[in-house]
Amino acid sequence: MNRLLIANRGEIAVRVIRACRDEGIESIAIYADSDRDAPFVAMADHAYALDGEKPADTYLNADKIIAIAKKAGADAVHPGYGFLSERADFAAAVQQAGLIWIGPDPKVIEALGDKIEARRIAEAVGAPLVAGTPGPVANGDEALAFAKEHGLPIAIKAAFGGGGRGMKVAWRLEEVEELFDSATREALTAFGRGECFIEQFLDRPRHVEAQVLADKHGNVKVIGTRDCSLQRRNQKLVEEAPAPFLTDDQRARIHDSAREICAHAGYSGAGTVEYLLSANGTISFLEVNTRLQVEHPVTEETTGIDLVRGMIRVARGAKLADENVPEPRGHSIEFRINAEDPARGFLPTPGPINVFDAPSGPGVRLDSGVVAGSNVSGSFDSMMAKLIVTGATRAEALQRAARALAEFRIEGVATVLPFDRAVLAEADFRADDGDFRVHTRWIETDFADRLAEAVAPHDRVTPASAPNLLRVAIEIDGKRHQLGLPANMLAAAPQAGAADSQTEAVDETAITAPVPGTLTVWQVEDGAEVQPGDVVAVMEAMKMETRVEAHRAGRLKREVDAGATLPFGAVLGRIE
Repeated sequence: MNRLLIANRGEIAVRVIRACRDEGIESIAIYADSDRDAPFVAMADHAYALDGEKPADTYLNADKIIAIAKKAGADAVHPGYGFLSERADFAAAVQQAGLIWIGPDPKVIEALGDKIEARRIAEAVGAPLVAGTPGPVANGDEALAFAKEHGLPIAIKAAFGGGGRGMKVAWRLEEVEELFDSATREALTAFGRGECFIEQFLDRPRHVEAQVLADKHGNVKVIGTRDCSLQRRNQKLVEEAPAPFLTDDQRARIHDSAREICAHAGYSGAGTVEYLLSANGTISFLEVNTRLQVEHPVTEETTGIDLVRGMIRVARGAKLADENVPEPRGHSIEFRINAEDPARGFLPTPGPINVFDAPSGPGVRLDSGVVAGSNVSGSFDSMMAKLIVTGATRAEALQRAARALAEFRIEGVATVLPFDRAVLAEADFRADDGDFRVHTRWIETDFADRLAEAVAPHDRVTPASAPNLLRVAIEIDGKRHQLGLPANMLAAAPQAGAADSQTEAVDETAITAPVPGTLTVWQVEDGAEVQPGDVVAVMEAMKMETRVEAHRAGRLKREVDAGATLPFGAVLGRIE
């Protein structure tokens, strides 16, 4: 393995580039139009344009990525996480192209990526499980029937999804059908398949997971546990390792079942087995992520094991050492630094980063995909960086985290930093008395009022417009090349004295786009009467759905059609 293509972007692309350097392997980056000036593109040994901006045209375009890999002389592909990382058909296509796939075998991805088949494997090895449907449900009516039979809450989950996308939790019968439709749409957008299944959802559970590393010779090792309970909309925000406040028996059950599930499936590479842990101690298998996790650095910091280099070496055929995995050393906490406004329901806020002044010092690690001057695109995930803080104990890690977060300055886009600082002051999370009261809906429930008091809304951010490139074919020494130039580079200079755009009067009737993105569906018929707070439409941005609510009572008049791609603040309709 001499040259590796990274089928991803942002901070994970930077992370893999660094692992390649450590392994003596050349790195190849691929990039969408808005990423052309991103740090990962400049850091890679080689970089190739994907000629597009939408995910479907870039990082989800398997044929285009494999064609670039061949053109660039790559002999391996690392998928990172998200995008195509858990697509068995992409892994198979990489192998069929004669390239090394850095990850588990496509058949294993297919088996464990199908959440229903993963449940069957978990059952076969005796892993703990709650009740669920035997297969995908056809429609909202079937989801409602399951809820009535087994009780609420229920989890509606994408059968071929992961990372929290395509998962909705219904707490009331009247919302089951709507949430089923929403989960189906979100899964289709994020993963290309919309099938969903249903299972019981444990109320106020913790989210605990086991990191696995396995080779191609049948050796499976559980490297350690993590707690990822601090979530909003099923998206993790803060993670830590090892998972605190577990009993010896709980830790042993998680380790043993994770190892058995992966061994049964013939797993190889890095992977994660996830569980829910209820307040009464009930453990239930959740899913297997057949890829590297966003939160892998906290395991690296507490074990000394480089998981990305481990993945590369396993793909090369290396055998894991026979020695037992060492006990975790110290404690590590990761904060995902997202471009989101916590005071506005964690709405994504794509736009320019004017200041990015990161902390440093003892126990501080930063994995970043941006720098000052970068632009957060509205087409992709909102995560800019990850702050990882490690101490000899959890208490020391919390102290260092408070120091690091106080030093961290980001200006321009809104960020979750005010949320992170507020969380560190919470007794529920600090658990100085040994009572860890955080659960997967803690942010939306127990913490909601205190968060609203602690965090003020960020000023509205105007996202940068999508880059418009003029592509010109030229020949150099008889070889054809393509140049990408800013489209306005050849435009005439603006006339002196040209009028500035006029400020429009505020229209109290207008419903505007809360995020830049795609209007996926209208929830209310044109001309219908609505009340304040009614959900009238759904928009998709950064691969997440955002509900658009009526701000006043009246009659709805639609002004754009479903499927339209719109900027922030665009008028969707009016309530008259």
